Amino acid sequence: MTHPFSALPDAEPGCVLCTQASGVPLWQDDARRVIRAEDADFPAFYRVIARHHVAEFSALLAPERARCMDIVCRIERVLVEQLRPTKINLAALGNVVPHLHWHVIARFDWDSHFPQPIWGARQREVAGGPLARLPLSLQDLDACVVDALRSRD
Repeated sequence: MTHPFSALPDAEPGCVLCTQASGVPLWQDDARRVIRAEDADFPAFYRVIARHHVAEFSALLAPERARCMDIVCRIERVLVEQLRPTKINLAALGNVVPHLHWHVIARFDWDSHFPQPIWGARQREVAGGPLARLPLSLQDLDACVVDALRSRD
């Protein structure tokens, strides 16, 4: 079951992560939400997004940082177990959108940009498209992610 997105009450004007769903909403708690980014080249791309506007990971209290990383790790584990990717990319750059969010991205040696970052130069076309190469549907993968996150709710 997905959670509807509602803009943050303390939304920063102009911040897309405060004011837009920015992907398929999957799960949330009081402090963060998880979405699947809608990226045709990288279908197994998830974001863990702070539900209040904060720019830096260090701005969180230690228990909040631990909980955030637990969520990132739970998503990573699902991607590893369900997809067997070549690598998982984790990133919290925030250069373009200075609102704390973690990228959790399954990468494959056949993907369009591998071994370059997803923001790098395309290396190849993926015959049939990346979605066709995944061993399960996005709906099933999303359900696995949600189950992993709910196991600690």
